[in-house]
Amino acid sequence: MLRGDAGSRRESLPQRSCSTEMIPLSEEAGRLQEIPVNTMDYAGEEAQLPSRIVSQQNPMPDITPEMASQRRTQQILIVASSLMLTFTGCGLNFAFGVYQELYETMDGPFAGASAAEIDLIGTLAVSLMTIGAPFASAWTKSYSPRSVSLIGGILFAVANIAASFGQKLWHFILTQGLLLGCATCLSYIPAVTVAPGWFNGRRGLAMGIVLSGTGLGGVAWAPLLRYLNATIGFRNALRATGVMAFVMISASALVLKWEPAAEAQRLQEAQGRRRGLNIPRANWPIVKSRPFMAHASAAVMQAAAYYTPVYFFSSYAKTLGYSQTAGANFIALSNACNFGGKIVLGALADRYGRLNALFLTTFVSAIATFCFWLPSTMFFSLAVRRALFITFTMLYSITASAYVALFPTAIAEQFGIQNFASINGLLYMLRGIGTLFGTPIAGALIHDSGLDGVTRSFEKTTIMVGVFLVCATVAAGWARAESAVTTGWKLRA
Repeated sequence: MLRGDAGSRRESLPQRSCSTEMIPLSEEAGRLQEIPVNTMDYAGEEAQLPSRIVSQQNPMPDITPEMASQRRTQQILIVASSLMLTFTGCGLNFAFGVYQELYETMDGPFAGASAAEIDLIGTLAVSLMTIGAPFASAWTKSYSPRSVSLIGGILFAVANIAASFGQKLWHFILTQGLLLGCATCLSYIPAVTVAPGWFNGRRGLAMGIVLSGTGLGGVAWAPLLRYLNATIGFRNALRATGVMAFVMISASALVLKWEPAAEAQRLQEAQGRRRGLNIPRANWPIVKSRPFMAHASAAVMQAAAYYTPVYFFSSYAKTLGYSQTAGANFIALSNACNFGGKIVLGALADRYGRLNALFLTTFVSAIATFCFWLPSTMFFSLAVRRALFITFTMLYSITASAYVALFPTAIAEQFGIQNFASINGLLYMLRGIGTLFGTPIAGALIHDSGLDGVTRSFEKTTIMVGVFLVCATVAAGWARAESAVTTGWKLRA
């Protein structure tokens, strides 16, 4: 219904599923007044329409099938481009183990370097891709997701090509570690910031597909990198992947755009604000709230545990008597489960509640660690230990990786999509900090060796991972309880 200045004339609109939001008219259309704006369902989604000037003489047009079709097309393009960004940026980062395996056997720049020193390259890259999230998210709002991702693609090429000329270990730490981590952050954070706003009813499924690119990338890039290293050498392989990544990231970035309502809000917030580095400011009313503290605690604890098994699947498999090739197959199995788990559990989260799914996936990954990985380090027969480890690899990869996809959907659920872009960067940064301290500690525990230099056990590491995941489960449960306090208890939340 419309309510104008001239009396109480009403116009009947076709009945359709809609919600109502009061927005002010601009002074140019007359004195300030409030009208209800329809928020139509597009393709099963609760769409958010941008604020617009609507007058009695120019009523807001009905939503046509063509408009609904255009939105569906844009949703598909957003998911596809975001998937490609995580596939390229995150996938190449997660395939660093191929380079680490090669670097540990090389002389030249890596002569005398320990495994831990070489591992610092990959740890820096993976940590910085989320530690820089507050800046990437803020710049995405100030400029555009397209511009930020394009800069990330350029830096990706620069980092890889510069690394190909490295002559000392610190050259690779600076380029393939620090610079590549920043490039990945600028490439994919805009995607996970923009994509949730295009969806409501199927947000979990959409983000599951988007972030499944990390697992798919791990499956695809690792064998390609091995092939390139073997055929053209690691330096040319770095140059080739730098060029490929630039092309793929740049093409995907061109599709990224804000959802219309989010774009209108972004432009309104940008009025009167000077551009520049735009150092992000925390939304303190939200940051100081108990729900945010719960999510922050869960984010740090889960990230501190998450990457340790992923990084050391192959190393641990060797302690069970597997060959190097078979050990690498565990990484492929993990990435495949990662890919499928994010999509399936994302769809289930839409049906049964995203906060519920966030809690359950964290809980199951903790159970898997204590019930399968830890016992596999003990005194059982080799066949039993192998069976336990295979079970752990599959169950952990499905559930722990799903947390990464459910994390942004749960934030949007609890704090509102209108606040998502202002807080998700900070929470991603906290995850990066968790990764930065969790993974090196785990590596130090794994390399706890005797005088003979032989690794004695992974027990301490498995216990550390399990404890972190239990803490993350408690924090996720806390976030779920805070939701019940705020909105009342609902089975689906």
